[in-house]
Amino acid sequence: MSTQLDPAARKLAQSLVAQGLEGARIAFVLGSGLGAFADRLERARSVPAADLDGLPQSGVPGHAGRLAVGEIGGVRVLVQQGRVHLYEGWSPEEVTRAVRAYAAIGVRALVLTNAAGGIRAGFVPGTLMRITDHLDLQASAPLAGAPRGFGTPWDAQLGAALEQAARVCGVALGSGVYAGLLGPAYETPAEIRWLREAGADAVGMSTVAEAAAGRAAGLRVCGVSSITNLAAGIGHAPLSHAEVVEAGAKGARSFCALLEHAVAPIASALRGH
Repeated sequence: MSTQLDPAARKLAQSLVAQGLEGARIAFVLGSGLGAFADRLERARSVPAADLDGLPQSGVPGHAGRLAVGEIGGVRVLVQQGRVHLYEGWSPEEVTRAVRAYAAIGVRALVLTNAAGGIRAGFVPGTLMRITDHLDLQASAPLAGAPRGFGTPWDAQLGAALEQAARVCGVALGSGVYAGLLGPAYETPAEIRWLREAGADAVGMSTVAEAAAGRAAGLRVCGVSSITNLAAGIGHAPLSHAEVVEAGAKGARSFCALLEHAVAPIASALRGH
């Protein structure tokens, strides 16, 4: 286990091992309403967040607060159902603690998912978007004290593995730039126009800190946004978190199929690295 790990992350890593959650080289973090993927695991073991020493617990609906380990196609994977957010009052260190602990127990690939608002024309609810890059607009410092930083944390080879999985299972997968804002308020129409001009294709309130911290910890990172609503000023209906969770659940079949079929090519990419 890395000697550079801070005490809280080290304690969480030790707790993961004590609860039998070690041994996976791929970890998935599931966003709002997307937790159904954990049901695809074979020979699964699930542990509530409350039983893991140092794992922050979310109070946001649609985030179950559990970790599960199991197999998909004979590949052992770790699945985090739900995450904590900066807007809940958690610090950047707390928001990224889990991914740093995963790296410490042998995980090598991190698959981040989220529910997001669609900005690009045609990104309607139900669209899945591979994250190619991000805009970090959360005004936080997830890499404070890290030994090194990077430009983009998004791994092109793992992104290609997601594309391969989409072709195999027949799921439409777009690609684009994710804008991570602090929240918890949804963006104004003026902010969405600004984000579109800046090159954003989807917007949400998570993911960017985990991506940066995971890459700095030595993980290879890829990600998928599930477009659950049209961003402000694009759609006409008022935005709500209940809508996000409901839309995420409706798109669960395609989302879960994509992630399930991605396990094998991601594992292959890790063997070749």
